[in-house]
Amino acid sequence: MTATRKISLGVALGAAVVLLAGGLPEQQPAAVPASQARPTLAQVWPDADRADLRDLGFEPLLFLDATTAVGTADAGGKTRLILKNRDLRTLPASSRFDNLTSSGDDLLWTETTEDGRTEIWALALPAGNPRKLTADTGNILLYGGQHDLVVADGRVHWAAADGDTTTEIRSVPLTGGAVRKRERPGQWALTAWPWLTSDVGGQAGEITLHDLETGAEKRITAGPAEWTMCTPAWCRVMVNNGQGLARVDVMRPDGSDRRRVAGPGTQAAVNDIAVLDRFEILSETRPDSDLTGTAGLVVHDIAAQRTVTLSAAADLAASRDGMLWWSTGDREATVWHTLDLRTV
Repeated sequence: MTATRKISLGVALGAAVVLLAGGLPEQQPAAVPASQARPTLAQVWPDADRADLRDLGFEPLLFLDATTAVGTADAGGKTRLILKNRDLRTLPASSRFDNLTSSGDDLLWTETTEDGRTEIWALALPAGNPRKLTADTGNILLYGGQHDLVVADGRVHWAAADGDTTTEIRSVPLTGGAVRKRERPGQWALTAWPWLTSDVGGQAGEITLHDLETGAEKRITAGPAEWTMCTPAWCRVMVNNGQGLARVDVMRPDGSDRRRVAGPGTQAAVNDIAVLDRFEILSETRPDSDLTGTAGLVVHDIAAQRTVTLSAAADLAASRDGMLWWSTGDREATVWHTLDLRTV
């Protein structure tokens, strides 16, 4: 594949997902959002860590906890990476910061210049100085999910394209240094470590999961009317009935424990499948969605087999490292809402 594989093929649109930008076949509209009759976040998880934040002063790309955000702000031809009130890095506005994630005491991100060159950077939390881990990222593949950068065994791992028929799995120590490369035939993306997936954005047909450490593989066969994405723990199956999206199912990669979690008028609100191996984040079309650009936001708890309303009219949603956040309001009065799913 070429560098165009950097563009996400799923639902992601940068760090935050526009809830109505699904990238799926045309969906059947929901006459009345089902979220109106469901239990709310406050009713089901009253003790979870969460917050409603106004006037952040920047666009959040990651929440480390319910109130600690990292994000970007553009001004004067520059784009700034900000942790709370602290400027971490400044780049020309034609460059961008992406793929923020945290692991232990480390914050990591990518920096991409206008000509497409990408570097990986890190910072020791809470007050360390930014350090460049590597500029040797190859034709890095970024799909907008939490597994674009994976930290394991003291190293940062990512996938890179080597032509159209081979994928490199690259890694660099968290301390920086030489990049290690492993090649695998085919087109692959990282998922939960140490697994790879042959699905790079949802597809019909067969999907293969490959364990980099043991060589074990799992093969998932989806029906011709099913749009399927999988991790080693769960698959999301979006079933089309010929007129649009009929339902959303989840199942184990071996096909067991399959169940319906949502009906028509629904789509995935974030790229990541079964966040924390438990939560499916979904959006639901509202009667006025075409006018407002908003949608209902719900979370389906796979373990408890129930769906909980987060917002009747959300604008953007994103999830990373077990944190979920979404926005309501407008550009002049945006409110960011956070939920630490690790505390549910």
